Amino acid sequence: MSPTSTPASTPCPAPTAPANVLSIAGTDPTGGAGIQADLKTFGALGAYGMAVVTAVVAQNTQAVRMVSPLTPELVQAQLEAVFEDVTVAAVKIGMVANAGIAEAIAEVLTRHRPPFVVFDPVMAASTHKRLMNESDLERIRTVLLPQVSLLTPNLKEAARLLGIAQPVDEAGMHACLPALQALGVPNVLLKGGHLADDTPDAPESTDLLATPEGVIRLSAPRIATRHGHGTGCTLSSAIAALWPQHGLEKATRMAKDYVHGALLHADTLQVGHGRGPLHHFWQAVHLPGQLA
Repeated sequence: MSPTSTPASTPCPAPTAPANVLSIAGTDPTGGAGIQADLKTFGALGAYGMAVVTAVVAQNTQAVRMVSPLTPELVQAQLEAVFEDVTVAAVKIGMVANAGIAEAIAEVLTRHRPPFVVFDPVMAASTHKRLMNESDLERIRTVLLPQVSLLTPNLKEAARLLGIAQPVDEAGMHACLPALQALGVPNVLLKGGHLADDTPDAPESTDLLATPEGVIRLSAPRIATRHGHGTGCTLSSAIAALWPQHGLEKATRMAKDYVHGALLHADTLQVGHGRGPLHHFWQAVHLPGQLA
C-alpha cells in the first residue's frame, strides 16, 4: 500500500427509520395521560409520534374539569391529513368520546388499513370522571372494535363493554376473554391491576394476553406509589410503538417492563398535588446509554 493510498472502507448499514406511530386520543394539559403521555412514550421507545385530537380535556392530577369533544368532521380531517401523507406503522386509540367520532375513526381505518391498531377504551379518568357516554358504547362496539388489532381494557372497562359485573379474581378475568374477542377483536390484553383494590397487599399485578393461539399470563411486581396517572395510556402506547418491530407478545412484555420502570421512578417527579404521572423518560435519566 502506498503512503498516499487509503484502505477500502466497509459501508455502514443504512440506519433503520423509526416507526411512525399515531395516537388518536384526548388531551391532558398536565402531561400525564392522553395525547401528551402517548407522544412521550413513543419518543422514549424510539418511535416517531403523531397525534390526532378527539377531545380537549381540562384536567390535572386531581380532577377533570371540562371535556369538549371535537366534531367528527374535524377528527376525520386530521386523520386524513396524516394517512394521505405518512406511512403509519401503528395506531393507538385512547379517548373516543362519542359515537360520531368512533364512526369517523372507523371509516378512515377501514380505508387505510394500518397494520396494527391498539385501542385502550378510556371511559373514565383516573380521578373517576366519566369520559365516554354510555349511550355511545354500542356504536363503539359494533363500528370501531372490528377495526382493532388489540383491545387493552382494565377490569371496569371490560365489564362495561360486556354489560356484566366486574371480575373479582383471575378466574373471572379468564372467563371474560372469549366474550371480549367475540366483539371482533382478535387480541385482548385484560389488565388486572384493579384486583388490588380488594387485596392491596397482593405482591403482583397480573394481566392476561389473549390471542388466537391462546392465553398468556403476564405478571409484574406491584409498586407502592400513588403516582399512576396515565398508566393505561402509557402501556397501550408502548405496545403500539414496539409491536411493528417485535411482534405482539414480545412488545407487550417490553411495554410492561417499560411501564414498571416508569412507575418505579414516578416518585422522583414533582407534578401536581393529586395522583401524579409516570416518569416516561426514566430510561434516559436512570439508564443512560441503554435506550434502543
